[in-house]
Amino acid sequence: MVEDKKYWIWFSLIKGLGNKRKKKLLEIYRSPERIYCLKKDELLKIRGIGTQIVDNILDEKIKEAVNKHIYYMEKNNIDIISIVDKYYPQYLKQIYDPPISLYIKGNKEILNNKGIAIIGCREASEYGKKVSKYFGYNLSKVGINIISGLAKGVDSYSHVGNCCSVLEESYSHVDNYKRCGKPIAVVGNGLDMVYPKTNQKLEQKIIELGGCIISEYSIGTKPQKMHFPARNRIISGMSNGVLVIEAKEKSGTLITVDFALEQGKDVYVVPGNINSINSVGTNELIKQGAKLITTYKEIEI
Repeated sequence: MVEDKKYWIWFSLIKGLGNKRKKKLLEIYRSPERIYCLKKDELLKIRGIGTQIVDNILDEKIKEAVNKHIYYMEKNNIDIISIVDKYYPQYLKQIYDPPISLYIKGNKEILNNKGIAIIGCREASEYGKKVSKYFGYNLSKVGINIISGLAKGVDSYSHVGNCCSVLEESYSHVDNYKRCGKPIAVVGNGLDMVYPKTNQKLEQKIIELGGCIISEYSIGTKPQKMHFPARNRIISGMSNGVLVIEAKEKSGTLITVDFALEQGKDVYVVPGNINSINSVGTNELIKQGAKLITTYKEIEI
């Protein structure tokens, strides 16, 4: 099946060709296969596609790399879904700059189920860890996917709570297991690596329990600082709402909140200790009008 998607893989590998230009090309030519077959003079006629981009599109090294990607992806159970694929998250299509394709490891059939993004501090306090697990566990119990970034702290503990819920239900009743919300981790690197490495077992558990790991970045892409704000738009974009658990005054968490507000998503916030630096951002969000919650039952999605 990955072999059938080789043109989407090729399309994702073209350097310097952002989502907006890709979308423009697809509006004209309908498929990456037709773009793949274009000649240089045809490409140069397209407004907004300069000489350098044309050279990148025609780069034989990229075309040769596709087979290596297909081999690796098939060997490691990695798929790619495009923006026209039925499994592509429908909410994500509606954001300002949706990824044209997503690499995925795990269960793609859950991507359009109800989900909430849980975000917060990497250096979570014991309070933050406990609260993250509480919401991950209980929201999963009522059929809500937990979407986060697999980072240290709040992200990881919300997924741990989610995994505990799914594992518990898998031992009790198959129907309960099916109804349980599953973990979805959105990462800022290629799916051939785990970042941070300390979350390797957690990533495996997410996949084993019917969740998935997704990325807009191709195989071989290392985690870079600029990837994480871009990743955050996907976390909020595919969710029904965003829950913030601990955020410092200046935090990447607040970037995700900004994306959520731009996308028209509800923002829920758990209040924190006024003496903790981890609560400055969250308490400020409450002052600005975010919905204060203290129990999972207060989340309405």
